[in-house]
Amino acid sequence: MEAIAKLNNYPTSPRKMRLLADLIRGMEVEKALAVLQHNPKHPAVPLRKLVISAISNWKQKNEGADENGLVVKTIFVDGARVIKRMRPAPQGRGYRVRKRSNHVTVIVDNK
Repeated sequence: MEAIAKLNNYPTSPRKMRLLADLIRGMEVEKALAVLQHNPKHPAVPLRKLVISAISNWKQKNEGADENGLVVKTIFVDGARVIKRMRPAPQGRGYRVRKRSNHVTVIVDNK
């Protein structure tokens, strides 16, 4: 039985988060946690916590089952709200700054 964990409105661009999501898609859970722990990118920390949360959700659904064969079955990153700001520019103009955020969904399951 699969288990789901979601991270909503995390303030980093979806493109940066997708780089890590693509890295761990289809991996075994222990290996994915090790990869995320040693990755220098800043979204690796919340993504690691999200995978741990998905494992915990799976344990609650499947009491007494063995968690050694767990795999990151599906992981996807969607764009979330965009906060728009203005930055001063030369000659009285203003440049738009778009501060992006994202939603991440992780599904873990047995092989």
